Parts: sequence; C-alpha cells; structure tokens
Amino acid sequence: MAIGKEGNVKWVDGLRGFASTLVVLTHIARAFDGELFLPASHNGDAPRPMQLPFLRILAQGRIGVTIFSFVTGYVCALKPIKLYRQNNQDAAFTSIAKSALRRVPRLVIPCGLATVIIWIMANLGMFLVAKQSDCWWCGKTAPDRQPTVFLSIKHLVENIISTWTRGRNAYDGNQWTLLPLLKGSMEVYTFIVATAYIRPEFRMVLSLFMYAYFWMAADSAFGMQFFWGVFLCDLQNHPPATEWLTRRPRVSQFLAGLFLFLGLYIASFPEGHPEWATWSRYQFEVLKRITPKDPDLPRFASGIGLELITLGLHFSPALRDLMSSKYLLWFGKQSFAVYLLHGPLLRSVLCWMVYGIHVPPPIVNDKGQTVHGTLMFPSGWRLVISLPFWIPLNYGAAMLWTGYVDPWCATLTEKIVGKVMLARDEKGVLLPQ
Repeated sequence: MAIGKEGNVKWVDGLRGFASTLVVLTHIARAFDGELFLPASHNGDAPRPMQLPFLRILAQGRIGVTIFSFVTGYVCALKPIKLYRQNNQDAAFTSIAKSALRRVPRLVIPCGLATVIIWIMANLGMFLVAKQSDCWWCGKTAPDRQPTVFLSIKHLVENIISTWTRGRNAYDGNQWTLLPLLKGSMEVYTFIVATAYIRPEFRMVLSLFMYAYFWMAADSAFGMQFFWGVFLCDLQNHPPATEWLTRRPRVSQFLAGLFLFLGLYIASFPEGHPEWATWSRYQFEVLKRITPKDPDLPRFASGIGLELITLGLHFSPALRDLMSSKYLLWFGKQSFAVYLLHGPLLRSVLCWMVYGIHVPPPIVNDKGQTVHGTLMFPSGWRLVISLPFWIPLNYGAAMLWTGYVDPWCATLTEKIVGKVMLARDEKGVLLPQ
C-alpha cells in the first residue's frame, strides 16, 4: 500500500522496496548458506566477503522487517499530522477512522488469499522436493499435506485464523509479522488521536517517550520503530527542522554521512557467535550495556541501525531523492506481493531448479526403519545459475498480483467499508476538543 497524494515523501516507498528485496535475499541465504549470518564460517577462520560489516546486511536482511515497522508508523501518521498542522483536526479524525477501518481487510483479505494458494500448492505436492531436501529451512517451512480433505480444510481455516490471533501460519511462516504490524498501526492511530490538540513539539517529545517505553520493553523490531516513524514524520513536517537543513548544508551532509556509516555498521551485527570477530565482539559488549534485560541483541542492533540510517536520510535531501528513484519506487510498489509470494516460490520453483523435480524413494536405515530419502545440495553453481531466472520470475508473479489481485482486494475492501461506514457530514465535529 503506497503513500497517497498527501505525501511528498516517496523515499519511504523506496525504502520499503529495498526492505522487500532484503527479505528475499535473507531467505535465500538462510535456505542455502546459513554461515552468512555469522561473522566467520568457523572460529578463527577469515571472514568471507559477505560476512564483513556493511556487505553482510544484504544477505542477513534482518533489517527488512524493522523497515516495515518504521514505514508503518511513518505512513499511518503522515496525513493526520499534515492536517493537524493546518488546524484541521476534524478532517484528520475522518481520515484516521477510514484508514483504521480499511487497514484490517486490506491486510486480512490478500493474506488469506495467499494462504489458500499455498494450501493448494501443498496439496498438489509442490513442496515435496523442499521437504526431502537437505535444506533445513525449506523443509522446516514447507507445509505438510493432511491425510483427509476434512482435516486439510480444517487445518487451512485454523491457520488463517491463527495468523491474526497468534501470529502463526503453517502455510506461510513469513506472515508472522503481519499481526504485530496491524496492532502497531492501531497503536499509532490511537496515539495520533490522543495528541490531536497538542503542540507539534510536545507531540514529538511524546513520540520519543513511547519509543523509550518500547526500548525498556525490549520491543526493538516493532514498538520502537512504529514511534520512531511517527517522530521522524513529525520532524520532517516541522518547518524549523527543514529550515535548519537549508541553512546548514555542510553540517547536514556531515551528519548524514556519520549517521549512515554508524547505522549500517551497527545493523551489521551478526545473528550468532559475535565473539568470532573483533568488530562484532566490540559491538556485543556495547549493546549488552545499553539494552534492557534479556534483549534480542541482533534485532536491537537492526533497530538502532535503522534509526541512525533514517536520521542520515533526514539530513540528506539528495539521498532521499535517490531513494525516490523510479526503480526503488517500482520495488516499493511490488513489496507486499513479493513478501507474500517469495516464500512459496522459493520452496517450490527454486528448489526444483536446484534439486530437480524427482523425489527420492524411501530407504531402510540400519535400524530397519523406512525413512524418506534426502536430496543433497548439488553445488553452489547450480544455485548461482538458477537465481537469475528465479528472481525475475518472483517479481513477475508479484507484478501480476499487484496488477490484478491487489486491485480486486482493494475493491472488495471499499465495498465492505461502504456497507458499514456511517454517512456523515464532513464538516461535522467527530470528537470533542
């Protein structure tokens, strides 16, 4: 869901496109080269190029979910904040009410439809190669076929519901992020309504208080990022802040470079064994001292890194223009479809390209037990040759989804909203001052 006409902040859509690409890359790495998530392949080994700081972000990709959270906070706050600054609270309340109402079906309908498609693929046996491959991630995330039609339909319905109640979906594990993103959008809407008549400077302070609250709660991937997005949205619509950038271009450029460097460096923190490299061992010691008890340090590092990166973008209009390029905007337009489709396409088509289409016959082990045969990873070159064909296929499927399925979901959403929305005079007061 892209930013509408109210936004001159296309860089946020570009950032979203970058995030969706990172999610695809990280799942490829997780499936076929898990060592890329470590600072070195083994203790004492020299790091590979993609295990070094900065470059490793492309394969590690953990920051992608963090970016989605930041974008959610920014986009949900954008139009109301603009209207508040025009002293048009009533129009802002109407906008919030409509956006909050639309947001549920605009997420639930396409995600439910994607789950049904994956359910059909599973029952057609399209994930059997993935299940019997030595790719642990593919096998773990590929859904099982149920023994009867009744159990299969029951399992499908249970998983569509559990996506929005427990954040679990056996057919598409990637949908775990959607429940916290939906909850976060409602938290942002509540915050925006509660601060409707507060001066902008104090609303920004309250945004940072909310950020600090979620820091203490160790909610680094979602809560912190929602309200960092709200804060930065308010800051970029604050005239004194924009004037400061205009008057001090050299200082702004210096700060942009500094924040980007620090942000990318911190976001490079490995998923495991930080003691295997000097740079990550130093980061571990610092993060351990500044984070609350029992934190998820890798996600905290991604969160802090993203906040510094977005500060760097704030101080650099030129970089924001770069993030607003037509190419990144195109990736941003496809981002939701790519997020929904890349998982099943990886576990089916990419596994076929790498392992072949034949499932090995069962074998009898030394204990006399019949077990499934295992497909062994042929070579890295097989994967390298396959990716230039699979990645365009992935984005081609996303284009079809964005061009046909997403408009259908949007039309259905508008029909639902039109049926339940109360007709109201736009000039009427919705909330008391």
